[in-house]
Amino acid sequence: MELYLIRHGIAEAATDDIKDEERQLTKEGRQKTEKVARRLRKLGLHFDLIVTSPLVRAKQTADILMAAGLSSQMEECTHLVPDGHIYSWVVNWLEPKNFAPNTQLALVGHEPCLSHWAEIIVWGEVKERLVLKKAGMIGVKVPETGSVLGCGQMFWLTPPKYLL
Repeated sequence: MELYLIRHGIAEAATDDIKDEERQLTKEGRQKTEKVARRLRKLGLHFDLIVTSPLVRAKQTADILMAAGLSSQMEECTHLVPDGHIYSWVVNWLEPKNFAPNTQLALVGHEPCLSHWAEIIVWGEVKERLVLKKAGMIGVKVPETGSVLGCGQMFWLTPPKYLL
């Protein structure tokens, strides 16, 4: 299985007037994310499912990926919130789904959660080595059997500037 961890695009700044979960993509964030999505499509990527954090900026990013034709299916997942835990996601969401080995999942979420998840999948622990830029992507291949934690292989780490 291939997991594509995608950080949401550039969003409104956090203020006292806007709840964090309601922050939206800025005009620049939308435009850049749309360009990245079109480039990913031109590269031949297609996701069997886009799984997104329920926060507005992540859902908007997932909508842009869908509009670009990168998937025809999307699902919200509360495990992808900014302080989500990968262990809970694996046990309560991923394992029960029993996806086919060649499944390609896009996980749209937040930092530092996604880079930490990638590190745990690859190295079994957080090392604070990976940085996932807004609208950037990390690709990790996980084994067909056994634990996905500490056994993955990273095959993609791209900041958006290389896709624009």
